[in-house]
Amino acid sequence: MIEVEHLTKEYGDFRAIDDISFTVEKGEILGFLGPNGAGKTTVMRILTCFFPPTRGKAMVAGYNCFEDSLNVRKRIGYLPERVPLYEDMEVADYLRFVAAIKGTPAKEVQRKAARVMDDCGLGEVAHKPIKAISRGYRQRVGIAQALVNDPEVLILDEPTVGLDPKQIKEIRKLIKDLAGRHTVILSTHILPEVSILCGRVIIINKGKLVAVDKPENLRAEGSRRTYLRISGEARRVEEELARLEGVSGLTREQAADDTQAFILAFTDEKRGRQAINSMIERNHWDLIEMRPIEASLEDIFIKLVTREEA
Repeated sequence: MIEVEHLTKEYGDFRAIDDISFTVEKGEILGFLGPNGAGKTTVMRILTCFFPPTRGKAMVAGYNCFEDSLNVRKRIGYLPERVPLYEDMEVADYLRFVAAIKGTPAKEVQRKAARVMDDCGLGEVAHKPIKAISRGYRQRVGIAQALVNDPEVLILDEPTVGLDPKQIKEIRKLIKDLAGRHTVILSTHILPEVSILCGRVIIINKGKLVAVDKPENLRAEGSRRTYLRISGEARRVEEELARLEGVSGLTREQAADDTQAFILAFTDEKRGRQAINSMIERNHWDLIEMRPIEASLEDIFIKLVTREEA
């Protein structure tokens, strides 16, 4: 549905995005994640035909974003970070207006505007001026205008920025309901949003692609720590653990009763676990608990971005 190949955008000597390639499958919600200034919005603007890349190619639904931008625009809906709404218009009138300028046949305009108002929960404010409704409802209007032409691809740039917790929850539910019916690219720097909404995530930093994978795979890749609780004399247990092959870090934790608890970091997880089991058996200690500590997406994000900057 979306193909990006070796995409680069330069502003004079500044390279906003640097040789980025990725694909998005039909019906997928893809999270586009990165710190502020990473290049996310630049990619969004190229995909929405706002401006061309310096080098590379971007295709949407089989059409080139630069060479055939009119056909691309017919197939996308776009929610920019700052939604340009005509605030003096009533919500229903605005959505009918947007439907018409997007090429909807006149006899279909009313039906399509009514459908997106229903999908986005705008019935209560349909006849209110946009300037009189809350920020949360304005975001809903922004999503509705992106959906009114029933696009194949929906591009959402920071859709929950500036909203309160209740509004964020409502907008996230709305986006999740779009899965399958539309291909969605969701640009954000809010990590929980990616875990909740997205089947796959792209991490970008300083214009470069850092990672592309499912959130659970990224967490599993970073899960190289283990919580260990065993019996035994504290000082001796700690000395034995520190000498084990495959263990790169050791932190003492509080534990109940007469047991000892540690968090271990591994350079080689398989070898480290084997060494722990051998150590326990050799010293006739009792293993009370040993479990992996799953890295959060925040942990992985910080690790990847820090490694890229280094």
